[in-house]
Amino acid sequence: MAETAAVSVADVLAELAALEDPRARAVNEKHGDDHGVNLSKLRAIAKRLKTQQDLAVELWRTGDTAARLLALLICRPKAFTRDELDAMLREAHRPKVHDWLVNYVVKKSAHAEDLRRTWFADPDPVVASAGWALTVDRVAKRQDGLDLPGLLDRIEREMKDAPDRLQWAMNHCLAQIGIEHPDLRARAIGIGERLEVLKDYPTPPNCTSPFAPVWIAEMVRRQG
Repeated sequence: MAETAAVSVADVLAELAALEDPRARAVNEKHGDDHGVNLSKLRAIAKRLKTQQDLAVELWRTGDTAARLLALLICRPKAFTRDELDAMLREAHRPKVHDWLVNYVVKKSAHAEDLRRTWFADPDPVVASAGWALTVDRVAKRQDGLDLPGLLDRIEREMKDAPDRLQWAMNHCLAQIGIEHPDLRARAIGIGERLEVLKDYPTPPNCTSPFAPVWIAEMVRRQG
């Protein structure tokens, strides 16, 4: 995709500041995100700017959360080196920035598998959660080389007491294994039932509960 005419970082930051909504900030802060920009409006800016790698890098360097989210939408994922992505992940302290970096950028990079292995073993639970998120993607799309029973062993040992973000990623992996692998489904459901992680998570109407046994059953039903 061709890059558009140059836009200054100052112009973009001013546009983002003009979109700041105190109500949106209050909602976002409940989830650990420190910005007040409506994400639909942020996506509209990204659509207008199109791909601009240099601008994306500059926006990321500002450290501003809304600017970083925009950077992740207009960057060229394959342009980042492995070490750049590793450094970005380790400074992506806000949940939405962390999630978008993993899902919109790292997953499209040639370094995804290398980083998955590195982050999966990291002692920092937030970094490790990125490794688990990439493992979920592997379970869903390309399981070759994965020790699925070993993953279930570790989930069974560690998920109950894991910090929130790591626990959520482990739970997603548990559910994905149960959904994708009929031979491991009963064990995955059993682990979920014993640990009861996210069993009482408030789920809006018409949404599937993140409680693994319910999640697995619903997704298998839809596949049937």
